[in-house]
Amino acid sequence: MRKPYACDPAQTRGRRMPEEESTFRSPYQRDRDRIIHASAFRRLKHKTQVFVEHEGDYFRTRLTHSIEVAQVARTIARALGLDEDLTEAVALAHDLGHPPFGHTGEDALQDLMAPFGGFDHNAQAIRIVTHLERHYAEFDGLNLSWETLEGIAKHNGPVPPPPPWALAEYCALHDLELATHASAEAQVAAIADDIAYNHHDLHDGLRAELFSTDELAQLPILDRCFAAVDAAYPDLNYYRRRHEALRRFFGVLVEDVIAYARAELAALDPHSPDDIRAAGRPIIRFSQGVFTDLKVIRAFLFQRMYRAPSVVVMRAEVTGVVRDLFPHFMAHPDLLPKQWRNDVAAIMGDETALARIVCDYISGMTDRFALLTHSQFCGGGAVGQGGYG
Repeated sequence: MRKPYACDPAQTRGRRMPEEESTFRSPYQRDRDRIIHASAFRRLKHKTQVFVEHEGDYFRTRLTHSIEVAQVARTIARALGLDEDLTEAVALAHDLGHPPFGHTGEDALQDLMAPFGGFDHNAQAIRIVTHLERHYAEFDGLNLSWETLEGIAKHNGPVPPPPPWALAEYCALHDLELATHASAEAQVAAIADDIAYNHHDLHDGLRAELFSTDELAQLPILDRCFAAVDAAYPDLNYYRRRHEALRRFFGVLVEDVIAYARAELAALDPHSPDDIRAAGRPIIRFSQGVFTDLKVIRAFLFQRMYRAPSVVVMRAEVTGVVRDLFPHFMAHPDLLPKQWRNDVAAIMGDETALARIVCDYISGMTDRFALLTHSQFCGGGAVGQGGYG
């Protein structure tokens, strides 16, 4: 049952370009479907989460991560009486702006784009869904509803001034009210992102043998999860034991968020989505105890996984790929695909505009396409065990 503080699709603030709405789908269902059918969403299949896409078939990619986030988000949204379709739409779109090679690729593009306004993956997601997806006859982008765009832009909280240029450019046409918190649905998508990556990065780190099950069993929250599994299944084999413990860890995080959010909502007593936006703080979050424990787990992951020697070596190699590609296309925009060359012709030699086109092109690449393009134009050698294939 939808609560009064949930976003009501019948009360949407609408789309920038007016459209006749579907007879059988709500505006938020339609947004979700457009996101799923977007080219940028499909490309997430071959974009890094932590490990470069070709390093192993079982590691998460941005696509599998986004699907897991959406699953968690729907569960929490249903428990809190929110609009599940809007929550799912924001969850599925939240990583559309990530470049190849995950945060490593983002760091490289931030440095390269510093003279041209910078690069931010959340702002790039807005640029993708409002400009770069060009499939519809009447508009660029996906023409999503205001609430979905707000959620993509602000799911991590208010955007401090000055906003990234891509966000500022769009908000000049369609104000997303960057100074306020987002809807409860968008906040759910954000916390679901935290839950999903904290859970699956532990899985992937174990599979990559960057740390052991015994080490995980000493971390907060996880110690209780392993103890519960050992008490219930004393003879369980190694793989099932760790899966059962991580499954319980996952459940602890979801249940904590739901319980804390219910208490916060009862205290705030919001009567509209705008009451959530005006609360001055996130309403959907972890309790302080779980948040403190997660900081310990995140510090462990940072040291043992995100900065593991093998990952650091890969980070350096793929950073070189992005750093080679950017100046190459800046110097030779004629090598861009035809549809991109049309954009270049329209900017009349504006260097900042050219840099943003080149950045759009590179940030949209998958890991494998970036490696292949680097091999083709820059003559690079193999990266990692899988080479450029």
